[in-house]
Amino acid sequence: MGRTDVRKRWSHAHDRARTGWAASDEGYGYAGHVSDEAFRVVLVDDHDVVRAGLRSLFEAEDALTVVGEAATAEDAVRRIGLDAPDIVVMDLRLPDGSGIDACREIKSRWPETSVLILTSYAFDDALMEAFDAGASGYVLKRVDAAGLVEAVVKVGNGEKLFGEVLDSAVAARIRSSGESGSKLDLLSEQERNVLNLLAVGQSNKQIASEMYLSDKTVKNYVSHILSKLGVSSRTEAAAYAVDIAGRSASEYPAEGWDID
Repeated sequence: MGRTDVRKRWSHAHDRARTGWAASDEGYGYAGHVSDEAFRVVLVDDHDVVRAGLRSLFEAEDALTVVGEAATAEDAVRRIGLDAPDIVVMDLRLPDGSGIDACREIKSRWPETSVLILTSYAFDDALMEAFDAGASGYVLKRVDAAGLVEAVVKVGNGEKLFGEVLDSAVAARIRSSGESGSKLDLLSEQERNVLNLLAVGQSNKQIASEMYLSDKTVKNYVSHILSKLGVSSRTEAAAYAVDIAGRSASEYPAEGWDID
């Protein structure tokens, strides 16, 4: 895999010289050379052998460099503050708590950091919890080496890795809540236009270009949409719109229509 040019780097005091692996009360940090073109990764798993295997795998890739390790949720949060990674690869179950809770804490403090949950457990509830906590993806440990590297790089590039399982779970959550399409009536025409573009996967920048608005204006529209629909993320808002559109289509089937 070649080097990736798309990165999310922090430009504050965390950019410092490094000379080798060093242990501290906060865990293990990498102090060697860090390529300006590689995604900085912190590994969080309570098994030394798992972390060693992941480090060996990632360090063989030009696109990735491991800058720290942690074995507990508490140490994970400390390491993010020390090492300023682009990506955290996090086990779901840790000795002192949940990787989901650690993810939520990390995202609240450092929202630009992407968190990829790597686990042996395939539970729909855990998937939804990871999504709600702000994780960028959820990957099972049975994934092969190439697939895992690809997943980490995709997350670093801003992609979400949940797939159809999450889409189904979000739609089920909306249906089980008994919500109707009436909440869409709370949206202004412009907000509905933004929501329609969200539903087809467009980013704020793409929506701004499409609607001839500033990025800040689109961000404000998205915030108002989430508040009015009573959801917490763009994905849930998009799933809500798609679900309502699907129900509307089923209520008014095309049977018997004259279609040119």
